[in-house]
Amino acid sequence: MLLMAGLLTVYTASFAVGYLEYGSTNYFVVRQAAYAIVGMVALVYFMRLDYRQLRYLAVPMMVVALLGLLAVLIPGIGVERNGARRWLEFGPLSFQPSEFAKLAIIIYISAWLAGRRENISKFSLGLVPFVMMVSVVGGLVIVEPDMGTAIIIVLTTSTLFFVAGAPLSHLALLMASGVAVSYFMILVQDYRLDRITSFVSPESDPQGNGFHILQLLIALGSGGVTGLGWGVSRQKFFYVPGAHTDGVFAIIGEELGFIGLLGILALFAFFVLRGLKATFATKDQFGTLLGIGIVSWIAYQTLINVGGITRSIPLTGVPLPFLSYGGSALIAVMAGAGVLLSLSRYSHGGGERPKARAQRYARRRPAAARETA
Repeated sequence: MLLMAGLLTVYTASFAVGYLEYGSTNYFVVRQAAYAIVGMVALVYFMRLDYRQLRYLAVPMMVVALLGLLAVLIPGIGVERNGARRWLEFGPLSFQPSEFAKLAIIIYISAWLAGRRENISKFSLGLVPFVMMVSVVGGLVIVEPDMGTAIIIVLTTSTLFFVAGAPLSHLALLMASGVAVSYFMILVQDYRLDRITSFVSPESDPQGNGFHILQLLIALGSGGVTGLGWGVSRQKFFYVPGAHTDGVFAIIGEELGFIGLLGILALFAFFVLRGLKATFATKDQFGTLLGIGIVSWIAYQTLINVGGITRSIPLTGVPLPFLSYGGSALIAVMAGAGVLLSLSRYSHGGGERPKARAQRYARRRPAAARETA
């Protein structure tokens, strides 16, 4: 339902910019539909793959993710758009390695924590290597620059560290370090300071730094309780920057109103609850950590996007999972949903695969039938 809502939202939010820039109102929705098909393939693949095998693939996946994050920073290889190097291009195709790095680091950290139960509480064997691993990935993402993705990675991995049994003192130290690093990054990059300024007082510069957030709030306010009607948004006509990417929540609010937004949030809440249910049904620590990591990733990204749109927190530019336009983000979250389905599929019956259980039942059935006769 989230995926279908996303395709409809991408169309209604993008047809104006698609017609202006590419001469086709269907340009973005056609591409998003193609990404959705690839995402479904990824979902089915990870759903059919026993999640325990991911433990052995954690290191190769992490190495590939790091190579991708390094490649985007190399001139001539990484593609720069709007002052950021986040993309790799292969002919007509482009993708963001940072989106796939989210899933890779969740799998890697889950496997690492599951193998170090007795050392998690130790400073030198638990906290220090954990910080080093997360800092390498987060640092490469920040250099792109992509502060929003780095925040999601840090929040998600810190949640895994807490669930694995890290002491509260270590978590407090992590939080203090994160605040210090964030403060430093805001000072060294003017655009990050501008985002803080626009968050605190967008009305002081309505045609400059405050334009984006004010237009988002106008879109939300225009929708009221019931909305203007599907496709009737006015703010998508070049008022809301990135209306079809990280601004889709505001367009939904304008067209479907407060009720429509509650419906979307209810779908996310249901997704999180079902993901947690599948996670808690697992019988091993790796599966539990893996499920919590994926659910936390999607939940944090949703909250950060919605928080920025509603001016609850500063804008970060992260996409809304399943709904925002973007192939890399959509395929990555679909793959993550596939892993959750694998948890649900292989965590019952002592880890026995459904096909194996069916075969075992088929072998026993003739004997049972004879006894009954």
